[in-house]
Amino acid sequence: MSAAKNGAKRAATTDEPTAEEKLELEQAEQARLSSDDWSGGVAPGKAKHFGPSFRRLIGLLKPNAVAFTFASILGALAVACTVAAPKVLGEATNILFEGVISKNLPKGATQAQVVAGLNASGQHDLANIVQAMQHVVPGTGVDFTRLGQVLMIVLALYVVSAVLNWLQGYIINVIMVTAMWRLREQVESKINRLPLSYFDRVQRGELISRVTNDIDNITQMMQQSLSSALTSVLTVLGVLIMMLSISWQLTLVALVSLPLMAVIFGVIGPRSQKAFGVQWRKVGRLNARVEESFSGHALVKVFGREKSSRDAFRAENEELYQASFKAQFLSNTMMPAMQFIGNLTYVGIAVIGALMVAGGQLRLGDVQAFIQYSQQFTQPLSQLGGMAAVVQSGTASAERVFELLDQDEQEPDAPDAPAPVDGDGTIEFEHVSFSYNPERPLIRDLSFRVEPGQTVAIVGPTGAGKTTLVNLIMRFYELDGGRILLNGQNIADLTRHDIRAKTGMVLQDPWLFAGTIRENIRYGRADATDAEIHEAAEATYVDRFVHSLPDGYETTLDEDASNVSAGEKQLITIARAFVAKPSVLILDEATSSVDTRTELLLQHAMNALRQGRTSFVIAHRLSTIRDADLILVMEHGDIVEQGNHAQLIASKGAYYRLYNAQFEQAATDLDEEFADIQGDRLAAEAAEIAESDEPDAAIVD
Repeated sequence: MSAAKNGAKRAATTDEPTAEEKLELEQAEQARLSSDDWSGGVAPGKAKHFGPSFRRLIGLLKPNAVAFTFASILGALAVACTVAAPKVLGEATNILFEGVISKNLPKGATQAQVVAGLNASGQHDLANIVQAMQHVVPGTGVDFTRLGQVLMIVLALYVVSAVLNWLQGYIINVIMVTAMWRLREQVESKINRLPLSYFDRVQRGELISRVTNDIDNITQMMQQSLSSALTSVLTVLGVLIMMLSISWQLTLVALVSLPLMAVIFGVIGPRSQKAFGVQWRKVGRLNARVEESFSGHALVKVFGREKSSRDAFRAENEELYQASFKAQFLSNTMMPAMQFIGNLTYVGIAVIGALMVAGGQLRLGDVQAFIQYSQQFTQPLSQLGGMAAVVQSGTASAERVFELLDQDEQEPDAPDAPAPVDGDGTIEFEHVSFSYNPERPLIRDLSFRVEPGQTVAIVGPTGAGKTTLVNLIMRFYELDGGRILLNGQNIADLTRHDIRAKTGMVLQDPWLFAGTIRENIRYGRADATDAEIHEAAEATYVDRFVHSLPDGYETTLDEDASNVSAGEKQLITIARAFVAKPSVLILDEATSSVDTRTELLLQHAMNALRQGRTSFVIAHRLSTIRDADLILVMEHGDIVEQGNHAQLIASKGAYYRLYNAQFEQAATDLDEEFADIQGDRLAAEAAEIAESDEPDAAIVD
């Protein structure tokens, strides 16, 4: 029996797509992930269309346009206060400087007399400085009253600026969080509208990376950049106006740095953008590797592939390390380069400003204010340069998310779809054709009819199209030709919800979510009562093992449902199908992962479940479907034989060959097991003879 089961498990693989098609899809996906761009799609390696992608990302803020406008006004007011402060503070410097100079000048003299006297004595530079002063009173000191008033104005400006910045940041944060909430809602809604074929060709880890990591990266970019970018742009404009009001000559010196910054941004920016895109692509690949390794953790250990699994992980991790290092190196290079240029500009302004003060063209406070402005001018430019890397990374992630949002959706249900009739589960295929690849048709001109209440078994080798057949009934895929009738209605005319509401399915691999056993059973029908849940559990023998659990039906299953056995998982999924009360039942190798005793219990439960229901059973163990009303034998997408077990055995066709081959394999496996047992027994007897103190007696015996 165990050998037969092993044979069944080896054969029990999902047929759709076929093995060759899956290999092609996997190779194409790996090639796509290994390349820097996707032909026919949006590249995850870099933002190929940065402008459109960034504008689309900003478009997420449109529903909050009023709030964003208000935040912009607050930001502008905050910048106005911040920009005005250095000019006012420069006036405080002038008051101090003029007070110090005035104290050393002849008391009672006028400013003109002092200037004339200094020129007469050859102190022309000092004369120019005194002449440029606006509030000089020779012989007096610092006007502390006026100085205090100016400092209070500066303090008020900074306080108001801080409050306005806080309000702006709060509003921007609300806008950003709301926008990201909408984006997640769009992605979730999109995933529910994608056809099953999309999930056949995309790695789960890659998809999860887009839904989680990429959206998190977009969120981080919006948090760091949205408010800062607005403030930085307004600050640059405000500071530029103030610098021009002080000295156009010094403003030209400050603007010399712009071309240098533009060159740095033009050289480093595109490389940084591409590097961040590659980094996030590698994150997606690593996630796919980790998800694959964790989901198959038991198999990795069974086949002793821990080392190869670690090596594969290390290779992916090393690629991510190299990509991340390059991205961060380029990103971190931009800010120091910008700061270096800013420092050079600072030195130039200080030297030229000192010369202008000495020449009487500017007051000392004006130079001090201009130096502050030059720092305020280069600092937001440096921030914008640093934000560029963050924006590039976020835009690359946004492009990956938008690529998901732009995927072709499954054909929507007709708004005027007819209501399903209350039928008894008649299924009819009329000249059905289907293919995963248009160049390789899988099902061609398939026709058959299943009467109400019949149990239909579908058998055939791997890749014959067995699971495809039932997936078409569920309308997971759209037909290339022909039609499928459910209770006389074309399923293409019905909504998918109506079709699946009449269909119950037990998957080959049992799927349970983190929750109680009761919640997992109720998943089959949300309005099921506790009595109906207990009835379904008793019919499928779930009730037997649930009573042995401390919390009974309230037992919480963990994420992988590892606290129940594989057979118990399968029983729960079957109970879930029971409680749904479908008119059509699909069992996809439903008993392949349970032990013999549980399988016998399931067979009894299935007999009760199939009463009055049209049932499709996909099974490789032909002994489990001998009582089926109709057996469809499929090869290469075609039904080559159909009939009941006795009829097909008598015809000695494809089913007969499959049946004999299965039992011959089972017999061979049993013979090998028996030979191993016999060999072990003879070896044990030989060892006993060798250790015997009386070899002759042992030989005689």
